[in-house]
Amino acid sequence: MILKDKKILIGVTGSIAIYKTLDLIRLFIKSGAVVRVLMSESAKKFINPITFEAISQNKVLDENSENWDKNSDYNHIDIAKWADILVIAPASANTINKISCGIADNLLLQTVLACKKKIIIAPAANTNMIENLITIQSINNLKNLGFEVLQTQTKELVCKDVGNGAMLEPIDIFQITCRELLKTSYWENRRVVLSGGGTVEKIDDVRYISNFSSGKMASSLAIALYYLGADVSLVITRGYENIPKDIDLQIVDSSQTMFLALQDKLALKSLKKSFLFMVAAISDYIPKESFKGKLKKEQLGETWSLKLSKNIDILATLNKSEIYSIGFKAEMDKKEAKSNAQNMLKNKNLDAVCLNILDESNVFGSDTSKIELILKDKSFDFYGNKLDISLEILNRFEKEFTNE
Repeated sequence: MILKDKKILIGVTGSIAIYKTLDLIRLFIKSGAVVRVLMSESAKKFINPITFEAISQNKVLDENSENWDKNSDYNHIDIAKWADILVIAPASANTINKISCGIADNLLLQTVLACKKKIIIAPAANTNMIENLITIQSINNLKNLGFEVLQTQTKELVCKDVGNGAMLEPIDIFQITCRELLKTSYWENRRVVLSGGGTVEKIDDVRYISNFSSGKMASSLAIALYYLGADVSLVITRGYENIPKDIDLQIVDSSQTMFLALQDKLALKSLKKSFLFMVAAISDYIPKESFKGKLKKEQLGETWSLKLSKNIDILATLNKSEIYSIGFKAEMDKKEAKSNAQNMLKNKNLDAVCLNILDESNVFGSDTSKIELILKDKSFDFYGNKLDISLEILNRFEKEFTNE
């Protein structure tokens, strides 16, 4: 329920991409938002208003339903005040060009002029229309005025042409909207580097040593940080499929490639003090020798001893000066878990450790987690969906680490 009680006004214009808006509304409602839909007259040629009313669970605002009764906010002035954000998806080339010129000859355009909140525009048009110099100039003008105009994508359009102009997918628009609604001054533009997933250490060209770490916790933290406005870099081996496109994503495999990538990311400075979240499960031991090709069992015999060497401790080795460094520790021994986490906090010179005690109800790869956040003189418990607790943990860091 990351968008609980957020008020989202969605404007829809005449485009075949309007069917995607139904999925977008579902995503908003599932996240706890209150959604209202404002339809242009041309939009009603594609979808009946009753469909949007059923999905949004609210009456649609259009030219026929606008109401100026003192007890109603279904008019272009009051609904603009009601909304926390206005998302126009899809936005036709006609609508984009009219907004750029300040034209207000329909209800949607009048609402745009009346809206003082953030406005996100998700264009959808034929390639020739979206790439017309007039439209390009209008988009640039809107960006300069503070509108968030999203990229279009290249795919087969309804006219059967393959080209640029398709509206972004609902999940992409959803994630960008979440960022606009949830970003904070503390996290906005703050550089954060995360590692995630279990490392893959080659035995030969077809076999490897790894572990069951799914990368889901690191991905959830990266998404939460993106929503809060951070400049996020994620170095990960697996579990990155749902990452927002604006996150700097680097996919690695071995602990060595992860170490080198993290070094490079941490070398980039920002105006605010950076964070490092070391969520990855790094192999404690790696094959002493990596063999070329594929080892044959006929040559190895009935038994085979694989020699391992102790691996580099990436978290201890990285330069953590002038950053907040957060370690993650998975334990199964409940008696020793907290003591081990506290030793990790001290021995590796960390600012915090997130302790995850694995048991029958808390296993690798699940969508929920139990985390005890251990600081130098206090601790906090979190339980629930990984994205939800990621936001809660980050909120706690904002309270505890107030210095830049």
